[in-house]
Amino acid sequence: MKIFNKLVIGLMMIGSITLQAQDMAGYAPYGKSFTATDVKTGELYEHLTASDTTVTQLSGTIKEVCKAKGCWIKVDLANGNEVFVKFKDYGFFVPTDTGVSHVIMNGLAFVEEMSVDEQRHYAEDEGASKEELEKITSPKKTLRFEADGVLIKR
Repeated sequence: MKIFNKLVIGLMMIGSITLQAQDMAGYAPYGKSFTATDVKTGELYEHLTASDTTVTQLSGTIKEVCKAKGCWIKVDLANGNEVFVKFKDYGFFVPTDTGVSHVIMNGLAFVEEMSVDEQRHYAEDEGASKEELEKITSPKKTLRFEADGVLIKR
């Protein structure tokens, strides 16, 4: 089943490359309006360090959404990695009931070390128990993206 899921995600990513500069009918826009023109699928993170930031467009599959407000999403990338996405200046949110959907994001890609407090905050948003929160004891490096706009497949 795991191989099947990766295959499906891979095919979705290949399909997303063909979306470049095409009609975005079938996608719901959130945040700043943009046209998908040079969409990456995750390979750009292979060369980023914690001090790097790059302006880009990135596509993947939404895995999780903030249940409180829709103020962040976790996205699976074609290369098997996961990126944590927040929305610039909390300027927009996505529906909290957004399921597994293809997404195209416009904004800044970077690598960050997430503090224990921030990890616990997001885990709490996901409904983690007190015991699960107490198990978070050290910072971790995460792939991050600050989106100023997203397109979510309907």
